[in-house]
Amino acid sequence: MFHARHRWLTLLLAGILPTAATATATAATAAPAGPDPGELSLKQLEKRLPEIDAEITRLAHGSLRSGVGAIGYRSIAQVAADSMVWVRVDLDRTHDIDEIVLVPTLWRDSKAGFQADGFPEAFRIVAGTDLLDEGTVIASFNGADKLLPRTAPVIIPVRRTSAAWVRIEATRLSRRAFDGQPVFQLSELLVFSGPRNVALRRPVTASSQDQRGLSNAWDKRYLVDGHMPYLMDAARGGPSIAYIGSVSRHHALTIDLGAEYPLSEIHLHSVDQSDTVPQAYPGNLGVPPRLMIEGARTADFSDLTPLLDLDLHSIMETGPVMMWPLPESVCRYVRVVYPGGDSPQRFGFAEIEIYSGDTNVAAGRPIRAEGQSTGSSDNSRRFLSALTDGHNLYGRVLPIRIWMNQLAHRHDLETARPLVAAELNRRYESQKRNLRIMTWLAAVLAAGVAFTILADRMLRMRQADNMRKRFAADLHDELGANIHTIGLLCDLARDADTREEQVELLEQSRGFTERCGATIRNWSKRLEARGVCENLIEDMELSAASLLADIDHEFSIEGEEHLQNLKPRRRIYVYLFYKECLTNILRHSGATRVTTRLTAVPGKLTLVVSDNGIGLRGAQPDSLKRRARLLGTKVSCEDSTDGGTRITLKLNIRRLFPFHRAHPKPSKS
Repeated sequence: MFHARHRWLTLLLAGILPTAATATATAATAAPAGPDPGELSLKQLEKRLPEIDAEITRLAHGSLRSGVGAIGYRSIAQVAADSMVWVRVDLDRTHDIDEIVLVPTLWRDSKAGFQADGFPEAFRIVAGTDLLDEGTVIASFNGADKLLPRTAPVIIPVRRTSAAWVRIEATRLSRRAFDGQPVFQLSELLVFSGPRNVALRRPVTASSQDQRGLSNAWDKRYLVDGHMPYLMDAARGGPSIAYIGSVSRHHALTIDLGAEYPLSEIHLHSVDQSDTVPQAYPGNLGVPPRLMIEGARTADFSDLTPLLDLDLHSIMETGPVMMWPLPESVCRYVRVVYPGGDSPQRFGFAEIEIYSGDTNVAAGRPIRAEGQSTGSSDNSRRFLSALTDGHNLYGRVLPIRIWMNQLAHRHDLETARPLVAAELNRRYESQKRNLRIMTWLAAVLAAGVAFTILADRMLRMRQADNMRKRFAADLHDELGANIHTIGLLCDLARDADTREEQVELLEQSRGFTERCGATIRNWSKRLEARGVCENLIEDMELSAASLLADIDHEFSIEGEEHLQNLKPRRRIYVYLFYKECLTNILRHSGATRVTTRLTAVPGKLTLVVSDNGIGLRGAQPDSLKRRARLLGTKVSCEDSTDGGTRITLKLNIRRLFPFHRAHPKPSKS
C-alpha cells in the first residue's frame, strides 16, 4: 500500500507538473502566485487572503541549515556587471528534461535577513544534445521577471526538451554583498527528467572558478552534489527520531527490498545534528569517514555487487540529505557499510531512500543492523524502523522535486500575501473614506433639511404676519371708508330740509351698512384673490362714484389692455390703495374736485390722484405707505402747483415668468 501511494505521488510529479508548466522555447517565468490584486474585486480579495494562508500551511517550510558544509559554485570577481559567466553540467546521456531548478547562495544580511547573494540579474539557459552543438536557449530571465529578492529556489518549467548538457549563462551579474564585486554564485543546479535529478553529481565545467574556494566550501563540483542550504521541513507528518548505533569500529545496515529491482539512486538523510543555537556538532554526526554501498540478490551477499565506495573525510562531503546515483544493478538486498577505521564511530541516519526509477523501494521495508538486536539501538527511543518509515525529525520526507516546488511556491505566496493585504487595506481605507464623505454629506443634507424646515416655518410665520397686516389694512380701509361715509350720510340726513331727502340719505346709509357686512364676509376672498376685483377699472369707478358722490370727480385711463399682466392679488392691492387715497381725501382734504389718471404701458402702471384741497400738512399718511409696501413699491405725495395734493404710485407690472401669461390655444387644423 505504501509503495502504491508513493508511486502515485511520483507519477503525479512526473506527469502532471511538467504538463501543467507552461513556457516558451526561448523564455520562462516563475509561476505566479495568483492574479494581480488590483484586478480583483473586494470580495475576491477577502477570499484570496485566507486561501493564501491556508495554502501556505500545506507547504514545506524554508528552514535553513546551520553548521559547516559545502556552499556551491562561485566565479571569480568580474570587472563589470555585464560580463558573461557560464557554468555547464554534462549529463550521463541524452534525457528528456522538463524542469530546471536553481538554488541561490544565501547571505545573512544584518537588516533584511537572509537573501540570495551573487544570483544573476539576467541569465539564459541553453541545452544541447551534442558536445560540439552550440545548443538552444530554452529559458531566459531579466530584471523584469522580479526573481529577487528571495531565498527560495527558482523553478523553471520548460517544454520537454532532449538534452545531453545544460549551460547557465549569466549575462548580467549582481554584486556580492560583502565587497560589492560582480560575481556569479549558485548553491545548487538541478535538472529534472520526471522526478529524477539527472544532473546529480555529473561533471561540471565553468568559464571561471574562484580558486580560493578549492580548499573550502566553494567548488564547481558542489553545484550538483545535492546538498541544499535548507532542511527538509515538510508541513505534514509527525517527527521520527533518527536511528544511531552504538560506538563501534564496524557497522552495517542491511535492507531487504522484498523483490529484485534495478536500482538508480540512494539518499541518506543524516542524523539531525542539534536543535540548539549554535549547533552542537559540525554536521557529520553518525556519518563515518568512509561508506560502502553494496547490493546483492541473495541474503548472504554471496553475489555481492559493489555499488558505491565513498570517502567522506571532509565535512564538505556531508549534508542534511546526501544523494548519489547508483550504477544500474538489479538487487534485492542493499547494505550500507562502515568498513572500520582507526577509531570507533557511531553510525546512523534519519532515513534511507533507495530508488528504482521514480519509486523509493526501501520505504517501509525491514532493516537489520549488524551487531544490534532487531528493532532498536542502544537507545530505547531510536528504532531501526525509523530508517525506512518515510519521516525525519520534521515530518514526512518529500521527493526532491516536490520539495523544491513547494519551497518556490511558498516564496511566491509569501511575496503575494502582503500585496493582497495591502490592496485589501487600501480598499478598506477607500470604503472608510467614502463612508466618511457620505456621513458628512448626510450631515450636510440633514442640516440643509433642518434649515429648509426652519426657513419654511419662518416664511410661513412671516406670511401669517403679512396676512394679519393685510387683514387689518383691509378692515381699516374698507370698513373705515364705509363707516365714515355712513357718518357723513347721517349728518346730511340730520340737516335735510325735506323728509324725502332725509329718507333717501338714510337708504344710502343702509346700503353702506350692508356693504360693511359684505366686506367682513369677503375679506378672506380678497386676500386669496378668488373672484374679487376681476374688473379693476369698473371697481375703481364704482368706489369713486360711491365715495365722492358730492364731489366733482374726473376718472381717465390709458392702456387698459396692458392691465391683464397685473396679477389678481396686486389688482386687489391697487384697488385698495386707490380706495385709501379717496378716503384720505374725503376725510382730510376738504376738496371739491378730484382727478384720477390711470396709465398702463407694457411693464409699468402709473396711478395719479389729485385734489384741490388744503394740501399736505405733515408726513405721508401711514396707511398709504403700508399699501405701497404690500405692492412692493413706494408712493409719493406732494403739493400740486394748482393747490391741493398729488398722490403718485408707480408699479412694475411685468411678470417674472412671461410664460404664465394666458394665451389662446392654437386651433387644430
